[in-house]
Amino acid sequence: MQKKSWLIISAFAVLKFLVPFLFIHPSFQLHRDEYLYLADADHLDWGYIEMPPLLAFLGFISKLLGGSLYAVYLWGSLFGAATMVLIGKTVLQLKGDLYAVFIACLGFLCSGFLRLHALFQPNFLDVFFWTLSAYSIICLIQTNHKKYLYFIGISFGLGMLSKYTIAFFIIAFGISLLLTPLRKWLLNKHFYFAMLLGLLIVLPNFLWQYHHHFPVVHHMQLLKERLLDNVSATDFLVDQLLITLPSFFIWIMGLWYLFFNKKGRQYIAVGIIYLTVILLLVYFKGKGYYAAGLYPIMLAIGAYQLSNSIQNHIIKIVQYLVPFVILFLVARIFPVVMPYLSPNDLALKYTKIPVQKTGALKWEDGKNHPLPQDFADMLGWEEMAQKTARVYHQLPDSIQQKTMVYGDNYGEAGALAFYKKKYQLPEIYSDDASFAFWLPSTFKSQYFLFATHYLPEKDDIFFKHFKTVEIKDSVTEKYAREYGAKIILYSLPDSIAISIANKNIQQLKSTYNMQ
Repeated sequence: MQKKSWLIISAFAVLKFLVPFLFIHPSFQLHRDEYLYLADADHLDWGYIEMPPLLAFLGFISKLLGGSLYAVYLWGSLFGAATMVLIGKTVLQLKGDLYAVFIACLGFLCSGFLRLHALFQPNFLDVFFWTLSAYSIICLIQTNHKKYLYFIGISFGLGMLSKYTIAFFIIAFGISLLLTPLRKWLLNKHFYFAMLLGLLIVLPNFLWQYHHHFPVVHHMQLLKERLLDNVSATDFLVDQLLITLPSFFIWIMGLWYLFFNKKGRQYIAVGIIYLTVILLLVYFKGKGYYAAGLYPIMLAIGAYQLSNSIQNHIIKIVQYLVPFVILFLVARIFPVVMPYLSPNDLALKYTKIPVQKTGALKWEDGKNHPLPQDFADMLGWEEMAQKTARVYHQLPDSIQQKTMVYGDNYGEAGALAFYKKKYQLPEIYSDDASFAFWLPSTFKSQYFLFATHYLPEKDDIFFKHFKTVEIKDSVTEKYAREYGAKIILYSLPDSIAISIANKNIQQLKSTYNMQ
């Protein structure tokens, strides 16, 4: 049976790996967040304002491999496949049968993780290290072998280098230790050695945070003001179902198994971790997907329980009904999960199915649009870079040397940076996100080529002090969130504009202790 189980796991891992390559239409480009993370890859360091360093290092490797979209998709695919393997291994560790392995893998494949692993974002690393941590906890419970403590410590360390949200898992793990027989490890030196190992792994990032006045705190404050204050507990809990919508009933069975099944209660530490993380995120108004890393292991446990229930109650029809239900539901949600058609064809498809009623087409502005915001954030970027480059190269050489190319937000700056080599643009600057670290010490440019979605206010004191202003071009991709974004050339700033720019640069450098 082991051989057949591994054939199933391997087949699903391959399918998982191929998803981004097969189901992202070539009309779509990278997501705005991906451009920022790839810009970070051009400036390798032990930390960034918006994230720890591990993703940037992977982006650096992608650029060594040519920097194509496929080289960027590679990492989500690899870690998605690796997470699939951990799910299968968990089922086998629980002594699950072939059906349990199949359902666990199918449930993971046909869920919101389709989208998560198609994006070059820290979430796929976060999910993997949460899953590896939970798998190691199950193995520790079963074997009492100290090596799994070190796996947990390493997972925590690398997880912190991936995304700081694993801190919620670590806190929950600490609580589960106190409330379960795992507390015996608190008297074992290897527990402390393992946690010290995790701390040593993350120490360079902690020192970087300390040296730069903890940018993560500033970043979380901004998130709280702009987004998290608007997250309700109801929205968060609904998102927990949506993350695994076609297979949500599987992880619910897993939760039941951990708390109400006599055999399952030996793993109740995993259940306590689940509930603690959910309660913490509700209290701190976290986004729904912050808890996504909980679900791979819960799907594995739930599939094991589901298979046992079917066998014990001889309800054979359920055995065939479950995969049918999962596949039916994923087919219904697939058009809003993966951009597998051209933007125009997707927009047309949405008019024929009741997508608006689900809220999938509602953006942050509260209005419905032709495409989901996530998809619209994958359009218009190369057009912006191409038109910015056209304006830049139309300038005389003497003026090009005095021109700063600037993106108003990290998406615009990141996209210009990504296409910089292709369209022969100079260094790209911005004061948004980690681009703030890479600003010059002083503003000396006589020309300011500005890509922005919103025109500066008429009373903006900086932009008022340029001699001339020319709107040179704009983004015309109608489905793009950046539709209408302008490319503006500001010329010949006076002393007031230069003084304002230098003051803002110095304030930023002081905030983050930039030398």
